Amino acid sequence: MKSLALTAGALAAAALVWYAVPSFAEPAKRVPAPTADLAAPAAAKTETAVFAGGCFWGVQGVFQRVRGVSNAVSGYAGGDAKTARYDEVGSGRTGHAESVRITYDPKQISYGKLLQIYFSVAHDPTELNRQGPDTGTQYRSTVFAENAEQARIAKEYIAQLNQAKTFGKPLATTIEMAKPFYAAEDYHQDYLTLNPSQPYIAINDMPKIDDLKKLFPESYKATPSLVRGAKAG
Repeated sequence: MKSLALTAGALAAAALVWYAVPSFAEPAKRVPAPTADLAAPAAAKTETAVFAGGCFWGVQGVFQRVRGVSNAVSGYAGGDAKTARYDEVGSGRTGHAESVRITYDPKQISYGKLLQIYFSVAHDPTELNRQGPDTGTQYRSTVFAENAEQARIAKEYIAQLNQAKTFGKPLATTIEMAKPFYAAEDYHQDYLTLNPSQPYIAINDMPKIDDLKKLFPESYKATPSLVRGAKAG
């Protein structure tokens, strides 16, 4: 992910580079739904899911536009609280992955459906420790399971997609449990919505929003659920 500390001149120069370099991601496609899923609870309540799939700007932007999702927060998971800071996570040595914590209504959208969107449009699950131009373990494809049932559904779904050779090669997605989530700095929240023309976002992330709308019209909502209640710029 491009540093937010670039000077105005450096940013302008970098923009020329990013516009000249195409996204490395494979074209999105709607993968088959999981054969196993979590049942909606009898009592009305919300659930959470945590996914990592490269730069959290794009992953957050996708899930903020999914029906049934009330909140999607960019953050870090996989490491310790003391290193859950952007400048340290970027070193790739903290154990953290840039992640998104999704709060959703299981009566409107299931955990399996969220996984389907995650594998279809939010990122390329076949890339190991990278997404597009970003490299390092902090950009790994990981499902941070909140409990044993989430881990089971994710594991079975990965096996299902691998067995069907859905992507033509094995998924690199891992499953990690008992890893706390730490919200990222305020300036990372709602970044895609607030900066749609920023070169990195325009090239690597805005196409994901188009893919969500095209491949999952039944799940797409035009008005995103923003963390800060901000308006698009």
